[in-house]
Amino acid sequence: MTEPAPADMSAYPVDMTVSPEVTGFFDPGTNTISYIVKDSASQACAVIDSVLDFDYAAGRISHASADRIVEAVKAWGLTVEWLIETHAHADHLSAAPYIQKQLGGKLGIGEQITVVQEEFGKIFNEGTEFQRDGSQFDRLFAEGDTYTIGAMTAFTMHTPGHTPACMTHVIGDAAFVGDTLFMPDGGTARADFPGGDARELYRSIRKVLSLPAQMRLFMCHDYGPGGREIRWETTVAEERANNIHVRDGVSEADFVAMRIARDKTLAVPKLIIPSIQVNIRGGELPEPDEAGRRYLKVPLNEL
Repeated sequence: MTEPAPADMSAYPVDMTVSPEVTGFFDPGTNTISYIVKDSASQACAVIDSVLDFDYAAGRISHASADRIVEAVKAWGLTVEWLIETHAHADHLSAAPYIQKQLGGKLGIGEQITVVQEEFGKIFNEGTEFQRDGSQFDRLFAEGDTYTIGAMTAFTMHTPGHTPACMTHVIGDAAFVGDTLFMPDGGTARADFPGGDARELYRSIRKVLSLPAQMRLFMCHDYGPGGREIRWETTVAEERANNIHVRDGVSEADFVAMRIARDKTLAVPKLIIPSIQVNIRGGELPEPDEAGRRYLKVPLNEL
C-alpha cells in the first residue's frame, strides 16, 4: 500500500520566530494538562482545554482546577481572548463557560463538532431542543483557519482520527495536539470512539509531524508510563525519532493493526458519560427542570 505523502506545510503560516509563553496546569484526577498561552509581546492569552472538576459518585461539580487558571490570569494581569477546545473530550468536563463568565474570551472548537453532536445526540437521546449546529460555541474552526492572540497569529490543522472534530492549534513555535499524540513513551490516542478511525489518526499524526523539527508539541494528557514524572512538552523531532507507536519508519498498515488491537483492550473512560453530554454543549450543563435540578443520562449498552 502506498504511504501518504508528507503534508505540504507551505499551506500554513508557520512562524518559528514567534515563541509564546506556555504554562501547563496538570489535573491529577483526569491526567489532563490545561494551558495558558501568552503572547510574549502583550498581556493577551488563550486558555486551552480547561477542566471542570466532577465527583461522579456524588454527582457534584466543583471548580478547583479552573480556579487555578482564573487566579493565574488575574495575578499575571492577562486578558483572555480565546478559550480553545482541541476536541470534545471524553475523559473530562470542560470548564470553558465557567472561565468565560469570569474572564471573557471567545470559545472555539473544530467545525466537525456538529458531526460529534449528531452522533452523540442519538446515543444520549437528546431532544429537538438540543442544537446540533455548533451554535454553543463562538467560533467553529475549519482546516487552515487563522485567529489572533494579541500580536500572534494562530492557525488550525484538522487532525481527525481520535474524534472527527480534533484540531491541532499552532501558535508560533508551539502546537497543541489534543489527544492525537502523547509523549514519545506514551504513543498515541485511541481511535475506537464513535467517529474515530485509526487510518485517519495515522495520517493526522504524520501531518503534525511534518511541522518543523523544533516545533514544540504540547500534550493534552500524560499518564507517566513506567512511573516516570508527568511531562507534557516534547518536539516534532523527538516524536519522529522515539514515539513508540508512530515514529518514522512505522507504516500506516502496521499502525492501524496495532491501534485496532490495542483499542480492543482499553476500558471505557470513567467520565465519558458526563463528559460527552457536557462537552457537546460547549461545556454547559444540561438545562434544569422546573425545580432547578439538572440531570445527566446513562445510555444502556450504547458505548
